[in-house]
Amino acid sequence: MGCRLRRLRRPRLLDQRPRPELDHRTPVPALRPDPGPPGPGRKEQPVSWAAHEFENYFIQKHAGVKISFLGLAIGTLSPDLFTKSFVYRSDDPAMFHRGWPGVGFSHSLIFGVAFALLVLWATRSRSWSLGILIGQWAHVFTDVADTAGVMPFFPFSTEPVTISMWRHAASEGPYGDAAAYYSSLGGIWDLFWLVVLILVARRTLTADYFRTTIVPADPRAWAWLHRRTRLGERGLLTLYRGLCFYGAGRMVSWFLYARFGARTPFQPLWNGPSYLTSYNDLSDAGALEVVWRTTLGGILFAGFLWMLWRLIGARLWQRGVDPPLVERNRTFF
Repeated sequence: MGCRLRRLRRPRLLDQRPRPELDHRTPVPALRPDPGPPGPGRKEQPVSWAAHEFENYFIQKHAGVKISFLGLAIGTLSPDLFTKSFVYRSDDPAMFHRGWPGVGFSHSLIFGVAFALLVLWATRSRSWSLGILIGQWAHVFTDVADTAGVMPFFPFSTEPVTISMWRHAASEGPYGDAAAYYSSLGGIWDLFWLVVLILVARRTLTADYFRTTIVPADPRAWAWLHRRTRLGERGLLTLYRGLCFYGAGRMVSWFLYARFGARTPFQPLWNGPSYLTSYNDLSDAGALEVVWRTTLGGILFAGFLWMLWRLIGARLWQRGVDPPLVERNRTFF
């Protein structure tokens, strides 16, 4: 009788790899790596100062329904909005930020005029164009206080105008810049505008003012935000107030960082802080030469504005529209 050969199977090898076992002990959290100080490998965030936020509410109080608060806020932030993040990466931050060649034109009055005219042409909103113009000009006049100054009448004059109240410290990087600012009269300047807001313009933060002035000055924009975010009146009021609280929180945080993080000496003196070795003064001209160049640039700028108004501005303004008249205490949301 023949026998049938069965095919032999290879014995299965047991998996010798160690298998994970459940550990029922209390887990120990892993230590997060220390990010360390900012360096070339880390993304540097733009730094701006709180005075630019506080000024908006003071200006709004005196302008009322004539200007859009949202336009005012965008105008105030516009000089640094698209440029500040590149400033800290440049070889000469002060010149790149405020001078020419560089992006110093963003801190000129003509930049605000061009921005406002563009918005007026695109939206036909007079309140938005006025808000952007006033906000951008307020930023320019505020930045006259540091040693780098601004070129207010660019391109007719590239002479920086400054009162050297505190030192421009962008060359120290974003953290060093903030520490220097809040170790100088710059921090006092922010505090001054916060006090002005509390004493003079605190009514602008009330719900009644938001309902009767802020929304009627810009009803379409707030209605659009309501539809997109599904926020009611309270939510939009919080958003409106948020710019103020954001500025206050940033001011306190940077001041504490300067005192306990960077440990820089607090030197609220004119042209301080003195521990900075560089002044970042962009001009070596004498006082009379600065006055002459600035005066000539101002005259040419005024003539240019008159011509621009006659050729373009008046026509755009006439085709523009004001916010619709609304009833007091009307509910928009």
